[in-house]
Amino acid sequence: MMEFLAMGGYAPYVWGSYLVMAGLLLVELVQLRYRRRSLVGWLKRMARLNEQEGTR
Repeated sequence: MMEFLAMGGYAPYVWGSYLVMAGLLLVELVQLRYRRRSLVGWLKRMARLNEQEGTR
């Protein structure tokens, strides 16, 4: 098992790459969540404006 984890001496590069990739995926998920909330808020505001214009 230790040989596998050592990756033939390249463990810092291999595991570092996995760590960087996991970090980037986490950043992507956070950005997607923020963009979705922003878009939903914008759509709700537009719907309210359309309702107000329709009642005038």
